[in-house]
Amino acid sequence: MDIERIHTPVMLERTIELLAPALEADGAVLVDATLGMGGHSRAFLERFPWLTVIGLDRDTDALAIARERLAPFGDRARFVHTVYDGIAEAVRSEGYDEVQGVLFDLGVSSLQLDRAERGFAYSKDAPLDMRMDSTRGRTAAEVIAESSEDELRRIFYEYGEEKLAPRYARAIVQARADAPITRSGELVAIITAATPVAVQRQGHPAKRVFQALRIEVNEELSVLARAIPAALDLIAVDGRIVVLAYQSLEDRIVKRALQAAASSTAPAGLPMELPEHRPQFRLLVRGAELASEAEQAENPRAKPVRLRAAQRVRRPS
Repeated sequence: MDIERIHTPVMLERTIELLAPALEADGAVLVDATLGMGGHSRAFLERFPWLTVIGLDRDTDALAIARERLAPFGDRARFVHTVYDGIAEAVRSEGYDEVQGVLFDLGVSSLQLDRAERGFAYSKDAPLDMRMDSTRGRTAAEVIAESSEDELRRIFYEYGEEKLAPRYARAIVQARADAPITRSGELVAIITAATPVAVQRQGHPAKRVFQALRIEVNEELSVLARAIPAALDLIAVDGRIVVLAYQSLEDRIVKRALQAAASSTAPAGLPMELPEHRPQFRLLVRGAELASEAEQAENPRAKPVRLRAAQRVRRPS
């Protein structure tokens, strides 16, 4: 497998630019909360020779690859097998109480998409797994088999924003009554058959269903809702966080968490803002930044990305 070919870090230079001011001091620590195959982490370790990176990932395959790629950096590269809402425990396990930087590169990784046997891609027939951590949890096939029609409809609506959720849920329940649905190709065929021809012309009909199943299997949104506040609590004064999100549901959670951290807590009507009510963070970018047109053309996985960033300006008194 050619790692360099399948894994091109998204918005790498912009990410480095935003985090660099927080990483300039000797002994700085960066948490790569979504280590993947280590592309972002390797770039930071190369640019900042005094930096320690704590890399988190729930995917044991990705951790094994990252360990090999980052081996030349010795103990400056640390590895923790955990879901990223375990960020506080992971940092403490490495002997730190606070860090200077945190990076989240959310969503499904290149490794997961390009290894057909993982079952993430609707374009490749494979067992319906979709677990980011293949050592635990329900598979997508089990979700399909065990969920009621109402539950499937909710999953497709809530996590895929799929307008045809009722039609797809009904088709799946009818199909599984005849035979178990265990492969991605089988699920794609069921969804395609249930999709009006006019809708099929607008894009692959299975895209949103597969996104929804992946989010359900990995509890991605609930994990993220816990992870961002936990990460913010770890950041030292003048430290920074950068988050790359790839779909609107993720970006909405990140936006709300960062805006809340960068807002005054002064009660309405108070004549003046007291020091303890001042925001703990300031936003570093206006809204969400997109990848450049050049990067989107070179790396299609950069097209949906939304980047947000913030800096801690004070600790609670």
